[in-house]
Amino acid sequence: MIERGDELWHWLQDGGHLYVCGDASRMAKDVDAALVTIIAKHAKRSTAQAQLELRSLAAAGRYVRDVY
Repeated sequence: MIERGDELWHWLQDGGHLYVCGDASRMAKDVDAALVTIIAKHAKRSTAQAQLELRSLAAAGRYVRDVY
């Protein structure tokens, strides 16, 4: 994800949706961290702002986690 972060960010900005399924204790946390890093870097935002952006995507139903 990090390697393709620019592409992923543009995809999300164009209305894309992201679904994550799997292990809640490790994988999901790593995906969240990677997304915050991608948003911070490519949207030129602080970490706190990137976390808010990720929450906004989740609230809009565009970032959905099915983790267990």
